[in-house]
Amino acid sequence: MSKKISKREFIKCAALGACGVAFGLNHLGAAGKSLLPDIPADPAAPDDLWKWSRRAIFYMETPKGIKCKLCPQACVLKEGETGDCRTRVVKDNKLYTIAYGNPCAIHLDPIEKKPLYHFLPASNAFSIATAGCNLACLNCQNWNISQLSPLETRNYDLMPDATVKECIKNECQSIAYTYSEPIAFYEYTLDTAKIARQEGIKNVFISAGYIHKAPMRKLAKYLDGANIDLKSFDTEIYEMLNAGTLEPVLDTLKILREEGVWLEITNLIVPTWTDDMDMIKKMCAWLADNGFENTPLHFSRFHPMYKLTNLPPTPLNTLKLARETAISEGMNYIYIGNVPGSGAENTYCHHCGELVIERKGYRILSNNIKGSNCSKCGNSVPGVWE
Repeated sequence: MSKKISKREFIKCAALGACGVAFGLNHLGAAGKSLLPDIPADPAAPDDLWKWSRRAIFYMETPKGIKCKLCPQACVLKEGETGDCRTRVVKDNKLYTIAYGNPCAIHLDPIEKKPLYHFLPASNAFSIATAGCNLACLNCQNWNISQLSPLETRNYDLMPDATVKECIKNECQSIAYTYSEPIAFYEYTLDTAKIARQEGIKNVFISAGYIHKAPMRKLAKYLDGANIDLKSFDTEIYEMLNAGTLEPVLDTLKILREEGVWLEITNLIVPTWTDDMDMIKKMCAWLADNGFENTPLHFSRFHPMYKLTNLPPTPLNTLKLARETAISEGMNYIYIGNVPGSGAENTYCHHCGELVIERKGYRILSNNIKGSNCSKCGNSVPGVWE
């Protein structure tokens, strides 16, 4: 927060961005009723903001400055200052996003990579991300875009309508808002999701879920699937490891379920940080007690990354113990990620134990779900299968 950007810097960055833009699919560049004022969804940005700017939706004017109401960071900004997410700036006493139609990453991904294991298996997702994130995870695997501003990355020119057209052209069944943090490019995500819904394209939200209730509920109306990183089950660890807190993420899980969005959860097990089995047991008990027992839970293996390169990869035995703990607490669909060939990437019917989807990495080797039911016992397997 509190980084001043002059008009001249904006104009310079806009010019540089316009000169450097080129679109390519195979290259990666360096929620309740709101009481907030009704802000137009797509007003023109001032001339000295670059073309990838739009008025932010969730903010309010206070005696101390403009307060962003998108996420719990609750940044209060004065003229020219940017928020913690690096994507919101105050101009003429209004809040603007500078992450709109300018993704720095565009890929075609198997949906299993998100990871979403119970959502349109073997389909492809048109994946986009802009720079910026409202958290600061010490272990971030995409820190080279999440911890930068859109002013600092090479960006593609891809407005919402063009995003949907490219998704259709590439025969993808969904658009995934992913890689960095779609909360940081909220307005771009929302406007794209609206158009995609009209065109019959699914929208999937891959996020840490650190967002206020009103904007989450607004966006959830246009989402079909989500994977939320539940980074730990301890607020102090959230603060030290991720620069966030736990409770807003739990609220996000509840809102997505209430709004009928298919949900899966990822828990990255970081040695010495989030590998405490008592905490994992408490987390799984909370999930089961709050109606998430059929929500797929992915325990993901940590690899040394960003500011935690001093730590070892998560031991496989720790991941297996976490899986056993989750099952003992009543969770029905538990997976181990980042460990190909572990056997814990397959889906088994929780009614009869039949192998219904066999996976190897991101590939589907066999699928024994008929409609939405187990082919052996005929009972429903939770998910979005077609």
